[in-house]
Amino acid sequence: MGQWGYERQHDALDVDGEAEAEQRDALEGVRDWVDDHVDRWQPVLPELNPHVEGAVTRMQFLADHLRRAGERALAEFGLRQEEHEALHMLAGHGGRRDLTQLAIDLGAAPNALSSRLDVLEKRGFVTRKPAEGPSDAGAEQGDQIELTDEGHATWLAAIEAAGEEERRLFGALDWHEQRLLAGLLRQIMLATARYDED
Repeated sequence: MGQWGYERQHDALDVDGEAEAEQRDALEGVRDWVDDHVDRWQPVLPELNPHVEGAVTRMQFLADHLRRAGERALAEFGLRQEEHEALHMLAGHGGRRDLTQLAIDLGAAPNALSSRLDVLEKRGFVTRKPAEGPSDAGAEQGDQIELTDEGHATWLAAIEAAGEEERRLFGALDWHEQRLLAGLLRQIMLATARYDED
């Protein structure tokens, strides 16, 4: 769509106030380290698309930045990433899952997950008890894992803390810019599905 297309869509929405317009004008010509990276490599790789290289490099940096910010947020609650993932998956399934199901959800071996749950159980974040009733034919039934109120509160607080940096970064965009960016990224995501099908 290009810069002209962006400006046309943005102006058509008629949402820019004077402050927003001044902020956007102030950013015209502003460079970041990725621009220097592209300038350095373009003479070496004449076929390099500067827009694609710039976008991919920024996405990689932002993904890594948010991952590290998330890890720091989890550390404030004494949680490792894999422990928080277990709480997250339990919360997404109504707070209850059997061990085998949870292991499948997380892509983890049941034995490895059991050790992870030991830590969470000692902290009062989950409870587990033997499954009730007969096992389904052909399926292994593990212990029932339940998220406690304290575990749910800790999971929610960690999610909130991790989201602070996301909100700060995307606060640089107004609502319509966020929507536009989300739509453009969705187009790229859909292209990855076509690649996987080939």
